Amino acid sequence: MVLDKEKMISRSTIENLSGSIERVTFHSEESGFCVLKVKAKGQRDLVTVVGCSVSVNPGEYVDCTGMWVTSREYGLQFKADQLRVVMPSTLEGIEKYLGSGLVKGIGPHFAKRLVEAFGIQVFEIIEADPDRLMELPGIGQCRRDMVIKSWQDQKIIREIIVFLQSHGVGTARAVRIYKTYGHQAIIKVRENPYRLALDIRGIGFKTADMLATRLGIGRESSMRAEAGVRHVLQENSNDGHCAMLLEKLIDTAVTLLEIPKETIVKAIESESKEGRLVAEMIDNQPAIFLASLYRFEVGVHENLKRLLSYKSPWINDLEIDKAIPWVESKTRLNLSDTQKSAIQIALQNKVVIITGGPGVGKTTLVNSILKIIRAKTRNIILCAPTGRAAKRLADSTGLEAKTLHRLLEFEPEGRGFKRNETHPLEADLVVVDEMSMVDIAMMHYLLRAIPNSAVLMLIGDVDQLPSVGPGAVLGNLIESQKIPTVRLTEIFRQAKTSQIVVNAHRVNRGELPKIKSMPQELTDFYFVEADTPEAIHEKLMIMVTERIPARFGFDPIRHIQVLVPMNRGGLGARALNVDLQKRLNCAGKHPITRFGSTFAEGDKVIQTVNNYNKEVFNGDIGFITEIEEEIGLISVLFEERLIEYELDELDELSLAYATTIHKAQGSEYPAVVIPIATQHYMLLERNLVYTGITRGKSLVVVVGQVRAIAMAVRTVRGGRRLTNLTARLMMH
Repeated sequence: MVLDKEKMISRSTIENLSGSIERVTFHSEESGFCVLKVKAKGQRDLVTVVGCSVSVNPGEYVDCTGMWVTSREYGLQFKADQLRVVMPSTLEGIEKYLGSGLVKGIGPHFAKRLVEAFGIQVFEIIEADPDRLMELPGIGQCRRDMVIKSWQDQKIIREIIVFLQSHGVGTARAVRIYKTYGHQAIIKVRENPYRLALDIRGIGFKTADMLATRLGIGRESSMRAEAGVRHVLQENSNDGHCAMLLEKLIDTAVTLLEIPKETIVKAIESESKEGRLVAEMIDNQPAIFLASLYRFEVGVHENLKRLLSYKSPWINDLEIDKAIPWVESKTRLNLSDTQKSAIQIALQNKVVIITGGPGVGKTTLVNSILKIIRAKTRNIILCAPTGRAAKRLADSTGLEAKTLHRLLEFEPEGRGFKRNETHPLEADLVVVDEMSMVDIAMMHYLLRAIPNSAVLMLIGDVDQLPSVGPGAVLGNLIESQKIPTVRLTEIFRQAKTSQIVVNAHRVNRGELPKIKSMPQELTDFYFVEADTPEAIHEKLMIMVTERIPARFGFDPIRHIQVLVPMNRGGLGARALNVDLQKRLNCAGKHPITRFGSTFAEGDKVIQTVNNYNKEVFNGDIGFITEIEEEIGLISVLFEERLIEYELDELDELSLAYATTIHKAQGSEYPAVVIPIATQHYMLLERNLVYTGITRGKSLVVVVGQVRAIAMAVRTVRGGRRLTNLTARLMMH
């Protein structure tokens, strides 16, 4: 066997290798690079195949072209220059293929029974005579129908898969392309492959660009230049910006596409003429918006102007001087002068902002305002950007609170909201909590649904990280000085006993948190010093798995959340999740690997994209309750809702033992552990650490280097998000 392979190496010729994938050792979603264990024809042992494919799954059959190479570290491998998935022709291959989960309703067990019953004719029977499936015991009408439908879908998809794989795109993406474009998939892709980057989740510009090249679209074509410009602007919006300075856009596009500047300029002009881009001056410099972001900014401005043109319904209906002592007597609380002033502002204005950090009495203030207004009306709406934030708002007020998506009644089919200017909300007061999380798009949709008569109260902490989506809405509104704003700064006596609150405010002022070695007495904020990334990693693991559960009684999976500055690196979310999963859920049942991640029953997971059909949104955390590989379903419990995922949807989920601080916005956890190292220097800044600390409800443990914390606390990035909302508001 070894001699045969050595003979192959010495020839160094291009060869073919085919077989079934037994195991996916590694697969990178970003690059497509994969390492596979393949049971190949003519080989006694499993062969290591190294190549590239957008999607690979155990059980699929591959046909590879490449050559044998020897790696010092990994030994003999088959390096595939081309790797495509094909239909198997052996009984064993057919069983693996059918049992891989590609055909819904057929798992490994049913696949074995099918092959035993029908042999090599099983494909033909499923397609031409599916009633024969019911000859097998336990196969009912429901599963038969499921298999038929899935097989028919696969038949159409196979054509698309063959076409796309021949141009470097893999199975999972092909399925999504079919779901988006239907029978027109191949026609639409040939017409304009760049539309994939806009329409298909998981396909970026580089993949679409590669496909376009293979389809014969020239490097300097107008189609490529226009798509490249849109891609640069989309990436810019992913960094939170609503617009991009024209010169920067041109330079970035030239570097990305490696084509002349004149071609880029023409593309920008053409896209602007078509209405897909909008040019506007920002701070006396020409800038370019994606048309949708421009519309959102203008919509926010116009709707705020509309609301501010009306008077508060309570300005003549409430005796504020009497209302304040009345609410103090009802709540048995003595309000501070700032809180009393805030109540006056809130009752006298149509739109009001209440901002401040932890422990400054935002909740007390809001509850007092609500108590006064509820004496006049019951038509009050409370909402927040996420399910967790809405639940916290409901718990603190005793009133119902909804997510913004549910409040505005999102319709997945039409990708829009039922509530709008023609069908507004029925409310006298709309209260929005966690406003720092609200991006420009969500603010636009919310404002247009608020009736002229309603009062809008915005509550948030402007010093936290801005929204994940584009815009800096809360900061822009405050900066414009056009919206009456109350900034609460006084830390109340009861909050001063919390070291979480005290240290959060110290960080926000640019001061180091009180860093002491771990005291014997229980407190709610600890700093554990570690000098190296390796030491930080080990101490973090001990804290999460042993010390915190033993000392405070917190469940390490359900109550403790590790929050990190970034995804990558040894102290990033991805690496820590793998290590924490091994320590906390090593006995998880029915493990399954998809898209480079392994999931098991009991795992904590996070939704990484908005899924409007399932009503699960980016940042929502849940727990895997059941994995049914036979029928290709995973059940995840989010709060009190059980959501089902098909196996090809698992790239929407990531492990969540550790998440980024950005993903934790709007959430609060019983215990938070934050690793801070100088290797995070690119992301270390004051509002990141401040946001992380304020996510902890009962306990915060920072593990790291003192110099890294000092670096973060003194860093306030000069790079503001580029928007024009402040200027729009100041014009009127």
